[in-house]
Order: sequence, then structure tokens, then C-alpha cells
Amino acid sequence: MTATHPHLLDDRAAMDLADGDTGGLDHARVAEAARTLAGGGPEALIGVLDDRDADFATRYAAGSLLGLCGDPRIRPDDPPMVDLPGGDVWLGTLTETVDEVTDRWAAVGVLRDWIAKEAPRHQRTVSPFRMAVHPVTNLEYARFIADTGSARTPTSWRFGVYPHHVANHPVWTVTAEDADAYAEWLARRTGRSFRLPTEAEWEYAASGGDGREYPWGGVFDTDRANTVEHGLANTTPVGCYPAGDSPFGLKDMAGNVEEYTADDYVPYPGGDDVRDDLVVECGAYRVTRGGAFSRYGDLARCARRHGWYPREFYAVGLRLAESR
Repeated sequence: MTATHPHLLDDRAAMDLADGDTGGLDHARVAEAARTLAGGGPEALIGVLDDRDADFATRYAAGSLLGLCGDPRIRPDDPPMVDLPGGDVWLGTLTETVDEVTDRWAAVGVLRDWIAKEAPRHQRTVSPFRMAVHPVTNLEYARFIADTGSARTPTSWRFGVYPHHVANHPVWTVTAEDADAYAEWLARRTGRSFRLPTEAEWEYAASGGDGREYPWGGVFDTDRANTVEHGLANTTPVGCYPAGDSPFGLKDMAGNVEEYTADDYVPYPGGDDVRDDLVVECGAYRVTRGGAFSRYGDLARCARRHGWYPREFYAVGLRLAESR
């Protein structure tokens, strides 16, 4: 780990990949698990993926096989959603803990300004709504491109070619405008009220509205989210970390890929207007949430407010909300 500002490092160094380190899994272990699992049908594979007691290599193998044979969890026109009741919820970070949080993550280059954007903790009324269980996947996004004729493929699709072998991985990196366009397209196609979640909705969905640090509780755990600490340096099939589910049963709210919200950054009521590197580089920017495989666990915190920065290792996707 290094305390150097990540924007002064190349992508590999920012992701803590040493020279000669190719990242990834124990391929022999995954191959062994795949051979064991291959005889089971999709429902059996989903059972393995949801098993918190299964080791990660086995869950990853199950998810990968699902992606290749057709993952019934991925329903492009009818994405699985969870009803959230709404109410008066706590959002943000206590002002008096900003320095403590900054110090906790200073070794990986976190600056105080980045955490100060989360303060103060405040209460917000959130109306009932629905949230997608999973982020939007490559398969779903490919349907959008085929139906609309969009020429803007995600930059993660090398040479603009649909990566069928990761069909059930979250799509990344798309622009905020294309994330909006996806939600609008699916709403027109289905007659439903799909959209991107607001910042408040997203944080409530991740934390349950009780101010917890991570979707699973108060302490970071490398085995509950696909962040740099887990060492994969790539996306995973959605739902590979069942022990990291949010209180509402939502998958991948921490890690895998960041997710756009519907809101541009503005300071919270009573908070400072933080003019950090994102503002300097991008001006007004859309807030992203949730952390990614390419970033450290500080970004996986429920309250962390971030945004897309023009670097390849900023892995940003989207998750749908739906008005009720």
C-alpha cells in the first residue's frame, strides 16, 4: 500500500499491483470447482452462489458457469427488484468523525476533502420505491445497444466487442448520459417507471438508513466485497459476495463497480462545498456510489460520495430504481 495520491500513479500502481503480479484467482482451484459444478443445472448453481459458507473460488466458478449457460437471474426486460418502504432515514457522516475516517484510510491515499463531502450526517425523508437486486450486466446493456443502435459501447468492451464470457458481470464503464439513456430506454420498452436512484435512495438502499458504515455492518471485510483488497483486479458475476448483501438483500452495493446516481454533486445542508480534484478536473459531476474492484475499501462505504474521473481504472456502471 502507498499513501501517494492515486492520480499520481499509473493504473497498476493505483490498484496495488506489483511488477509481475497478474492478479486474479487460483485458476487450478476454480477449474476444480467448475468440474465439480458443471453437472448441476442453473438453479443448483444459484444455490451455490448464494451459499455464504461456500469458499469464494467455488462461488466464482458457479457464477461463471451461469454466465456461460444462461443466467436466469438476469432478466433484461424484467430485472429483479426489491420494494423499499422508505421513511425518515439517516444519511452521510458525522462531522466529528471525518478526521478519524480519513486517518483510517490515509495509507491508501485518501484525502480529507473526499470524506468531508459526506458531512454532516442528516435525516432525509425517502418515499417508497424499488431498487434492482443487481447492477446492470453486460448482457442487459448489449440488448440496449442492439435495440437502439448506439455506437457508444462501454470502454471495458475491448475493441467495442460484446464480452459474452462475462455476460452476468456488471457493465462498465459507461457515461452518465448513457446510464440515463439505458433507464429511459427500458422504461419506454416496458412501460414501467425505471430510472437511476437518487443519492439518498442509493445510500438508504445500501445501509438500511441506520447510518452503518458498510452494507453488512461497521467493519470492512475483504471477503464481503470485490475491492482491491480482494485481489481479483476484475469484475465478478453479480451476487458473488452474499455475505456483503445490504439489509434489503441487494447484491454488490459495495465493490464490483461504482454506480451512477441521478444527482450531481452539491454539498449537504450545512456542509462545506468541497472543491476537490473531481471539481478541478471535471467541473460539475454526477455522483457515483459503492466502490469497485479497482479501488480500495474506502469507496465501498455506504456514505462515500464519488464521481467518474477520466482514468481507465475508474470502473463505473449503473443500477436501476423504479418509482412506485
